[in-house]
Amino acid sequence: MNKKIILSFLLVLTAMTGQAQTIPQDWFKTDTITIRGRIENFDAEKFGFTSMQCILTDVLEYEHNTILLNIAADGTFEKKFQANYPVFNEFFNYDSKNGFNEMYFFARPGETIDITVKTNAEGQYECFYNSGSSKDLERWLKSGLTVENLKRSRTLADFDGKFSEVDKEAERTWQDMLSHLQEESSRLHFTPQEMHIALADLQVTFAYAMLDYSWNHERGIRNLEERDGVSHQEITDSAEWKEFDKPENYKPLHRVDFNNPQLLSTAFFPIVLNRLQFFTTNNLPKSEILGTDNNNLMVQLYNYKEMMSNFKEWRAHEEDIPQKMQDYLNTVTNPFIRQKAEAFYAQQMTQTDISTPLPANNVSADLIRSLSKKFPGRYLLIDFWGMSCGPCRSAIQKSKNLRKEIAKRDDIKLIFIADERTAEGSEAYQKYVKEWLADETTICLVNAEFTRLMELFNFSAIPHYETITPDGQRVSDFYQIHGYDNLETELELLKEKLK
Repeated sequence: MNKKIILSFLLVLTAMTGQAQTIPQDWFKTDTITIRGRIENFDAEKFGFTSMQCILTDVLEYEHNTILLNIAADGTFEKKFQANYPVFNEFFNYDSKNGFNEMYFFARPGETIDITVKTNAEGQYECFYNSGSSKDLERWLKSGLTVENLKRSRTLADFDGKFSEVDKEAERTWQDMLSHLQEESSRLHFTPQEMHIALADLQVTFAYAMLDYSWNHERGIRNLEERDGVSHQEITDSAEWKEFDKPENYKPLHRVDFNNPQLLSTAFFPIVLNRLQFFTTNNLPKSEILGTDNNNLMVQLYNYKEMMSNFKEWRAHEEDIPQKMQDYLNTVTNPFIRQKAEAFYAQQMTQTDISTPLPANNVSADLIRSLSKKFPGRYLLIDFWGMSCGPCRSAIQKSKNLRKEIAKRDDIKLIFIADERTAEGSEAYQKYVKEWLADETTICLVNAEFTRLMELFNFSAIPHYETITPDGQRVSDFYQIHGYDNLETELELLKEKLK
């Protein structure tokens, strides 16, 4: 593509970015989304599954959630869940026998999205959208642009050069992504609405790649290791280390309109926000990294996530919480974010239940209740893990000696529940359990059963820990035991709270 065409397209995109600020007044709204429809000629044996799952990553909620979509024998399905803004997501299943394993959708709070899954002219199963925003954005949903953007941006994410050299790679990546967007939008005849969302998706994916470069670059010049329980750091390039504190090195991020609410509805926005939240290498304010002001939407969302993360620490001195919360609210100008923050604060301050009963008539809850009966009088610390999860295995291996001491206690029992393809587990799983968990209580579940536990306990990633009281109740989020390192302290605090 020649420079004249690229420049022309950039001018169009710049104009559209400005227009994107004029969004429906109800873009932020807390309401229920309903996904329903039917898979034609559904046969559980031929398809290889009877359910699909979705990871909900609503950045205005404390936790990411897993929801399960059960598919009836006749192929019909329906699932309701709550959202705070329009959602682009998918239901998926990795056990498919016929190639159909993903069902994308785009929905606004309050909408019902009706989907028919059937074979297309090529004999492949395809989603056809009958209502709502998914129908309005159908060409974009089927374009595969999100996956293609991720592929094209990886050269930036994996760039192995210094900060002074990354701008050229960022420019090349940006132009390549824009060029591909123009080609695809012209070929598929995108509507202006589809183009707005496609551009927001491109910007977020680009930001994800740039932040990933920064993360990878940091790990390339900083060696971290733990010796005698103490973390030690060695900087291998002190001059380059100083570059992390220079705002101009993050200039590629200034291409992204971080004040556009449509960014929230893209696939990788939660990851970008997470990267910002835990990118602790430099001393720069996040607004300087992003090239924005402190009232920018992205900065406010970053502050919002920080407020929720810090709230548990604030509880150590509850008399200071009102002032800390007021200091935070003074930084919020977006009315919806302020409303959600105030609701979170009110809920936490009025919450008196340290633990809650597990739901009745629930197969997954019955499994947990049976474990409580098997180990009467003990708290249960359940470790949800999997062989494909490196951090899970690392935590298990590092805690082996500590768990030997925990095993001597008569007030708590460790339970390890793994996600495997079969109830017996793979040969690698069995070998690993024999080496690292030989003296522990281990349970192996197939994916569908494991996913139901994820939905029950409201989590979307592993490792994950849940604490169950001796009378079989789930401990509330802020009083959970979060692993093995501080188990004794956290358990004693929990016991004190439950008196």
